Amino acid sequence: MEDELRSEYDLKSLKIRKMGAKRKSFGETIIKLYPDVAEMFPNADAVNKALRFLIRITKESKLNNSNFIN
Repeated sequence: MEDELRSEYDLKSLKIRKMGAKRKSFGETIIKLYPDVAEMFPNADAVNKALRFLIRITKESKLNNSNFIN
């Protein structure tokens, strides 16, 4: 096995992607969950579904409370 790069490979144009918490985000926001919270959700879709539900009930609650004030 030869361990040399071919001359046609231009390594100057390579982009390096860091791994771990300090890596750059490529268009997505990364949120770190505490372990006790993360164990309740199998994936990002489940987290988003739960947060959307919380947003919806919060908005509904505010609407209902404003009806009692007037």
